[in-house]
Amino acid sequence: MQVRIKCFATLSDHTPEGGVLALPAGGTVENVLTAIGLVPEDVKLVFVNSKHAEMDAPLADGDQLGIFPAVGGG
Repeated sequence: MQVRIKCFATLSDHTPEGGVLALPAGGTVENVLTAIGLVPEDVKLVFVNSKHAEMDAPLADGDQLGIFPAVGGG
């Protein structure tokens, strides 16, 4: 299956070329993070098809993921 991925802010370098990643059927959000070189601790929020998702959320062909780091400021 293929999923579309967009990493934001300091994680943008981890967006796959073309924004698409091939995964085996039954893949999860955490599988995506591993495949693009991230660990769950690097990520604050993940959205799948514009809805908040947990690390163990199952993915389907054509899903769209937005991956965000923790943002600091002051």
